Amino acid sequence: MNKHENTFRQYVGRKGEDAAAGILEEKGFLILARNYAVHNVGEIDIIAEKSADIYIFEVRTRLNVGVYPDSAESVMYAKRKKVIKTAERFIEENGLFDKNIIFEVIRVTHDSKGNILRVDFVPF
Repeated sequence: MNKHENTFRQYVGRKGEDAAAGILEEKGFLILARNYAVHNVGEIDIIAEKSADIYIFEVRTRLNVGVYPDSAESVMYAKRKKVIKTAERFIEENGLFDKNIIFEVIRVTHDSKGNILRVDFVPF
């Protein structure tokens, strides 16, 4: 991957995360954290709250190339484990032990120019 491709991927990824956060806010979610990271553990794209529930969102952005690759399916076991461990730290740090925790993937599909075509929510 060359520098231009990497920069484009970062741009599209950030744009997808921004779109996801905007949609969540429109749906009444309160964004608690974005890109919450724990050194040597993992990172969570968006942590939000709605109706006293805490939502942990992994945002996956993909080029619209047909059915595959499905960005939601790209959240494999190892990534899920890291997200869960990172969420445990966030819950601990913020005293959220009494909250219901919900994990979801936000799948953002874009075209080759980076325009967002679709945003879907998929259970983790």
